[in-house]
Amino acid sequence: MLKENYTTVTEFILLGLTDRVELQPVLFVVFRIIYLVAVVGNVSMILLIRSDSRLHTPMYFFLSHLSFLDLCYTTTIAPQMLVNFLSKRKTISVIGCFIQFHFFITLVITDYYMLTVMAYDRYVAICKPLLYGLRMSRCVCISLVAISYVYGFANGLVQTVLMLRLSFCGPNEINHFYCADPPLLVLACSDTYVKETAMFVVAGSNLTCSLTLILISYIFIFTAILRIRSAEGRRKAFSTCGSHLTAVTIFYGTLFCMHLRPPSEASVEQGKIVAVFYIFVSPMLNPLIYSLRNKDVKEAIRKVVQKKLLDK
Repeated sequence: MLKENYTTVTEFILLGLTDRVELQPVLFVVFRIIYLVAVVGNVSMILLIRSDSRLHTPMYFFLSHLSFLDLCYTTTIAPQMLVNFLSKRKTISVIGCFIQFHFFITLVITDYYMLTVMAYDRYVAICKPLLYGLRMSRCVCISLVAISYVYGFANGLVQTVLMLRLSFCGPNEINHFYCADPPLLVLACSDTYVKETAMFVVAGSNLTCSLTLILISYIFIFTAILRIRSAEGRRKAFSTCGSHLTAVTIFYGTLFCMHLRPPSEASVEQGKIVAVFYIFVSPMLNPLIYSLRNKDVKEAIRKVVQKKLLDK
C-alpha cells in the first residue's frame, strides 16, 4: 500500500487561500511580515529567558519551550506557503507533504500539553506555594517537558502511518495552504474510515483532556485568589497567570473551530480562515502577550535595551 502511494501520485498541488492571482503578491507581503514578526518574537523570547538569570524559573522554562513550539510549527507551514504565493505551480512532493503533516500534528499536540503543564505550574505556585520548590524541581520540569514532546511525537507518528496506508490515485489538488487532514482525506481513493475515526478521536480526546486539566487548574487558582484578603495580593496573584490565560483562550478558541469539523469541502473553506489565526496569528501574538503583560519580562527587556544603549 505504501508503495502505491508513491507510484500513483508523486506530488500534490496546494490550492492555497485563494485562486485570485491579483491577491497573491499582497498575501505574500502580509504573511511574510506576520511570519517574520512571529520568528523574531519567539526567538527573542527564548534568548531573553536564557540570558536573564531572573527568568531561570519553571514558569519561564516552560514559556521558552512554548515559544520554541510556536516557532517550529509556524515554520513547518510558512516557507512553503510563501513560495507558493509567487509560484505558478504550487506543488509539494508526496514525501514533503507527509513530513509536513507529521511535524505539524506532533508540534500542535505537544503545544496542547505544554500549555497544560504551564497551567499546572501556576496552580502549584498559587495554591501550594510552600511545596513549589519540591513539586516543580528541575528534574520534574524536564520530565514534564519531555513527556509532552514524546507524547506529541507518538500521536503524530500514528496519524502519519494511518495516512500513509491510504491510496492516492486520482485528483492531487489539496484544497488548503498546507497538508491538512480533511482535504487529504477527500483525495484518498481507498476507505478512510479508520483514519477519519482516529483523527476525530485523537483531536477530540487530546483537546478535551488538555483543556479539562487547564480548566481544573484555573478553578483551584481562582478559588485560591478569591481567598486572598488584600486587593493588591489578588492583583499580584492574578497577574502571574493572566498572560497564560490569554494565550490559552486564543489557542483553544481556534482549535475547537479547526479540528472538530467533518472533512467536507465547505468545512475546509471555513477552516482555511481559522487555520490562519491558529498557525500565524497565535504564534505572533504570544510573545507580545507575555511581554506586555508580564513585569519580569518587561524588566528583562528594559535591561537588554539599556545595555545596548550603554555599549554604544
